[in-house]
Amino acid sequence: MLDASNNNLQDSGVKLLSVGLQSPHCTLETLRLGGCFLSERSCEYLCEALSSVLSSQSSSLRELDASNNNLQDSGVKLLSVGLQSPHCTLETLRSDKKIVIFHQIIIKQLKLR
Repeated sequence: MLDASNNNLQDSGVKLLSVGLQSPHCTLETLRLGGCFLSERSCEYLCEALSSVLSSQSSSLRELDASNNNLQDSGVKLLSVGLQSPHCTLETLRSDKKIVIFHQIIIKQLKLR
């Protein structure tokens, strides 16, 4: 588990985190980034990486807390691709923004609880 909640990660920190998440050796099951108030650019880095991770056959990510961040439509769309992947192993997603979009994906996916 990596709990970076309520930290000012900034764009450079999120970029490094995103690279680590995409490593084939990453076995992270829980990622908590709630309350980081990430910038739009940081959210795009993160959502692109998460989309790749969630689409991977070797994905181990089960829980993601992305609440209180500036996901924007572009980030949500990137993340949505990974959530819709048949390889997605995510069981818990916490987000207080774009609930309607995530709800539609959850209904389609039915893996998320």
